[in-house]
Amino acid sequence: MHEEPAGVNPGSDVTSDSAGRAQRPRVAITYCTQCNWLLRSAWMAQELLSTFRDDLGEVALIPASGGAFRIEIGTALVWERVRDGGFPDVKALKQRVRDHLDPARDLGHIDRP
Repeated sequence: MHEEPAGVNPGSDVTSDSAGRAQRPRVAITYCTQCNWLLRSAWMAQELLSTFRDDLGEVALIPASGGAFRIEIGTALVWERVRDGGFPDVKALKQRVRDHLDPARDLGHIDRP
């Protein structure tokens, strides 16, 4: 028998959110463990979750090796370290994610020159 967490009412946001979240896109950040890029990747995940909190289903950190660093939304490659010449600054990253999720969305001060 499945029990709800303490204090959760059936039909509340806590129980229904998982179904809605499953329909939202997944961001995967693959990073090189040999290069010690975990903290950089976690910081980028935090920034994306803060900005796109209602638009993302999850942000996953995927350990890899060999200098790998890429960010994908579903099957779309948003950033790749070698292809794109290094790491994205937070402005470029948020703009690319926004352009994939909702190109008409205003990111506020990030979109200002």
